[in-house]
Amino acid sequence: MSGRPLSVVVAPDSFGGALDSVAVAAAIASGWSGVRGGDSVIRKPMADGGEGTLAAIADALGDEAELHEVETTDPLGRPVTAAWLLLDEGRGAFVEMAAASGLARLAPEERTSDNARRASTRGTGDLVRAALDAGAKHITIGLGGSATTDGGSGMLRALGARFTARGGADLSDGGAALSDLDRIDASDLDPRLKEVKLVIASDVTNPLLGSRGAAATYGPQKGADEDTVTELDAALDRYGQAIEQASGRLVANLPGAGAAGGTTAGLLGFTGAMVRPGVEVIAELIGLAEALEAADLVITGEGRADEQTLQGKTAMGVATLARPRNTPVVLLCGGLGPGAEMLDAAMALAVVQPIVDRPTDLAGAMADTERLLVAAGARLARTIGVGMALARA
Repeated sequence: MSGRPLSVVVAPDSFGGALDSVAVAAAIASGWSGVRGGDSVIRKPMADGGEGTLAAIADALGDEAELHEVETTDPLGRPVTAAWLLLDEGRGAFVEMAAASGLARLAPEERTSDNARRASTRGTGDLVRAALDAGAKHITIGLGGSATTDGGSGMLRALGARFTARGGADLSDGGAALSDLDRIDASDLDPRLKEVKLVIASDVTNPLLGSRGAAATYGPQKGADEDTVTELDAALDRYGQAIEQASGRLVANLPGAGAAGGTTAGLLGFTGAMVRPGVEVIAELIGLAEALEAADLVITGEGRADEQTLQGKTAMGVATLARPRNTPVVLLCGGLGPGAEMLDAAMALAVVQPIVDRPTDLAGAMADTERLLVAAGARLARTIGVGMALARA
């Protein structure tokens, strides 16, 4: 019943809170290979630029990605070791903002309004500088999962910019301190930033300010209460004005300027950075399109399949790449939500298949995710085998 060997590409996103995309891909591949051991199974774990992206790229590229570590600081200024990747035989680099400045660096009890006010992106600046020191000519910065709302000011300061308060003293770190910002002096900003090709990988379209801005939309998940959100929004308003005064660039209302606590605004204000959809960028970095050329089947996955899947989430990006090649795509998911019924047609999927195989609650399913994915991969392989047998009949 096995039929001819197949080429299968496994390119899932993470199952949030349960497994990262590397572990998801490994589990699906294990289940499939346990049934159809003669098939070629290529793992291409995916991400959108946020937490876990660095691991996904490293796993997908193997020896083509060189891991480097930097002694830097976390969002609250404490010493940490964070990693970045050297790519393309030393010509490129990938920096994951969450590696140094991510919310995961803070314990749940540390996600308070006070810490939301003072969290800084300075550590991410250290990672970018390390990539520049290594000679990278094109650097991708993956945004997402940050603990910060400082507009990327800490990162810019780590790279040589000076932020001064009224009276000329250096400004303190953090988003709240920007309310006292008088002037940004970028004359000593690392000159290599003018020569390097800088790409921001982000799917966020929020502006810097207002009800959809960085503070209002993402501040609460970083610990900011209502008063702190108002304070941070006003501070970012002053920041936007200071960027315009220093660089002549109006960034506050640009789509995506509010990503990662306004980090995109800072980068667009003082560098030639280009913003691109995270899924698209990561797919290019790991060579997903090339892997799909010879694929008979693509398996993607995400924790919940619903109407948001259609709004540019990872599974949609994988399906979009597969569509011109007429390669069938299967989406394995933890559960179905509103709008899931539209996915088959919209994504050209062969099937959307939940992995849960017995009655359970969310906590139980999350704790059992690895087994469920292995079992789902095995079931899918058996189903494909039956289909191939019927095709020969």
